[in-house]
Amino acid sequence: MGREGDEAHEQGLTYAGYLALDELLALQRPRSDEHDELLFITIHQTYELWFKQILHEIRGAIVALGSNESSRASHRLSRVRHILKIAVAQVDILETLTPLEFAAFRSRLATSSGFESAQFRELEALFGLRNPRLADLLPDAAAREVVHATMREPSLWDATIRWLAARGHAVPRDLLERDVTQPTEESPALQEVLLEIYRGGGETANLLEQLVDIDEGVQEWRYRHVKMVERTIGRKSGTGGSTGVEYLAASLRRSLFPDLWAIRDRM
Repeated sequence: MGREGDEAHEQGLTYAGYLALDELLALQRPRSDEHDELLFITIHQTYELWFKQILHEIRGAIVALGSNESSRASHRLSRVRHILKIAVAQVDILETLTPLEFAAFRSRLATSSGFESAQFRELEALFGLRNPRLADLLPDAAAREVVHATMREPSLWDATIRWLAARGHAVPRDLLERDVTQPTEESPALQEVLLEIYRGGGETANLLEQLVDIDEGVQEWRYRHVKMVERTIGRKSGTGGSTGVEYLAASLRRSLFPDLWAIRDRM
């Protein structure tokens, strides 16, 4: 088909068709007649869409860092931070669901739980939080393999320190050659390099600070999630048998980029 045929075909494309709205709006399927269950489903499906976009942006930033396209990487990291702000704001909407309203349909969730979000596990892995045990708990075999595969990829932090090395900074060789399947740990030697970069300012320091923004954004989302769950179900176990608030609260202690936090008191 020639150019004229392509244009004629495109002229028939509608807003609803481009966005697949018929399919999208048919995906909210409450399992009860309770008015508030639709909100619960809509919010969580929206989170999964945002997780998909964040994964896309982080992988794009990793590619840009590998090509030394600093501005492009910075732009994509900035977008992630803005998405995280939206994710936090969505908790405000979910908190309009009272404990009694949630209890009215909670049993319909059966054993399903946000703990089973494969995309969030993949996102954690891409940020450098490598925990195969959590991946193994995912109920879907294909999802487990996706998360395990991501754990075998260099993380965003691995890509960042390789980018620093490519720009002439003295990143310790053992970090550049490390086993990327292992979690990120603090490196006093790298912290000296980071301090020198921060003291010099400029583009490199600004990009590192964007990583701090993302780390803080994830922690903010975790905190709001913890308080929302506590407000809605108290200290009861989560759906699916998780420990609920206790598990979520423990996650607040995890930094994505510990070296960038460790140097704060030396600046």
